[in-house]
Amino acid sequence: MSLQTRLMTAVIGFVSLILVIVAVITSATLGSTLEDQLDNKVKSYAMTISDRIVEGTAPTEATVDNILSRLDPVPGLLLSIGSPIAGPSGVTFEDTRGALNSTPQTLTTEQLQKLYGTVALGTPATVSFDGLGSYRVYATTASNGVVVITGLPRDDVQNQLAQLLTVILLATAGGLILLALTTAVTIRVGLRPLRAVAATATRVANQQLDRGEVSITERVPASEADPRTETGLVGAALNKLLDHVDTSLAARQRNEEQMRRFVADASHELRTPLASIRGYSELSLRALRQAPESTREDQVVESTTSSLERIQAQSLRMTRLVEDLLLLARLDEGRELVYGTVDLAQLALEGLSDARPTAVDHHWNIEVPDEPVTVVGDAGRLHQVVANLLANARTHTPAGTTVTLTVTQEDGDAMLRVHDDGPGIDPALRDELFARFARGDSSRARQTGGTGLGLAIVKAIVEGHHGRISVESEPGDTTFTVRLPLSPPEGDTPPDA
Repeated sequence: MSLQTRLMTAVIGFVSLILVIVAVITSATLGSTLEDQLDNKVKSYAMTISDRIVEGTAPTEATVDNILSRLDPVPGLLLSIGSPIAGPSGVTFEDTRGALNSTPQTLTTEQLQKLYGTVALGTPATVSFDGLGSYRVYATTASNGVVVITGLPRDDVQNQLAQLLTVILLATAGGLILLALTTAVTIRVGLRPLRAVAATATRVANQQLDRGEVSITERVPASEADPRTETGLVGAALNKLLDHVDTSLAARQRNEEQMRRFVADASHELRTPLASIRGYSELSLRALRQAPESTREDQVVESTTSSLERIQAQSLRMTRLVEDLLLLARLDEGRELVYGTVDLAQLALEGLSDARPTAVDHHWNIEVPDEPVTVVGDAGRLHQVVANLLANARTHTPAGTTVTLTVTQEDGDAMLRVHDDGPGIDPALRDELFARFARGDSSRARQTGGTGLGLAIVKAIVEGHHGRISVESEPGDTTFTVRLPLSPPEGDTPPDA
């Protein structure tokens, strides 16, 4: 059963129950009121006849015929006179569509017995006669001992109640039909946002989301996603969910592309030293096989020594590449950092001292405060940050470039800046500068080879310390800025800090 059907059934059922209860209460109240009014009329007739007519009549003459000669009867009146001497007698006047039938109908002995056996003095009662119908009667006694019983038919009361129930039934049926139509339209309009949500979810479910570049463009229409309504709130929530899923799928696609590019770059970087190692190995073996016996020893030693040196150099290069990749993987997993208290100023002094001998054709400057600038971090990895930034400045700037290393404390953070007045970085490469295997050959003079992982490692280490790294560059003015918190955020301080 659909939600619309259940709602309509519940609404119409409850309203029908309420209407039935109202009809029953109304009918009972109106019936009681009409009965009271009829009782008052019957009692009034009995008291009037008893006080004005019967009291002035001798008991021997107290018969219904004598009383009728001095009475103006009303349509439907039942009158019985019970004289202790003359005995009971009674008549009824037929009500012919509201007019009085002048010829009364005499009550039989059985009817009189039933009447006097049912009625009690001073209490209204209901008496039904075969062929006459139901009457509401009232009995009273005159001062001369004559019993006067008057009655009126209950047909008017029953007819009015029947008409009322008919009107209520018709009005209820019409009202329920109108209610059903109104409820159906209201519920259908109210559930329209849910149908829009279901249609949108179905279209999204039919899309291929498990491979390739995926973009979810399906959304619940804004008119059906009004968060001010309950059903619209569902549509708005689905739109928000689809936005998050779309963003996640785009991030997944970017990660897959980066992974493919990373694997391709790593394979390319490893292929070169492996090819060199294989080539020099084959060269050494060929020299051993082809050299004459007389000259084999000296030539073989010389050729083998040269090949082994080349093999060693390529092995070291490949080792550095593998170690850098392993370091990045461990930094991504958050397992590589060993925290302690580090004086960043002292670390900068040591890093600059190590960099000077590697590039004597550069001018090296350092600016550190007199007081220590201490942070909570991994001393070895932060030293690697300084070394990589200085190596980057040395490698990608020409001779005569001035490199300045600065350490300050600003706004509760430690700031480390590496500035050079070299040719600057190509703006087109700036967004990819910290990517793995990124190369800046087109923007700076490159004098030595590298793996392209130096700045990626710097970024990973800095972010592992909850810091940020940024770069600003233009010709003659390039600055790498590292911002580190003096202490990790609350709850992130490692136990060995």
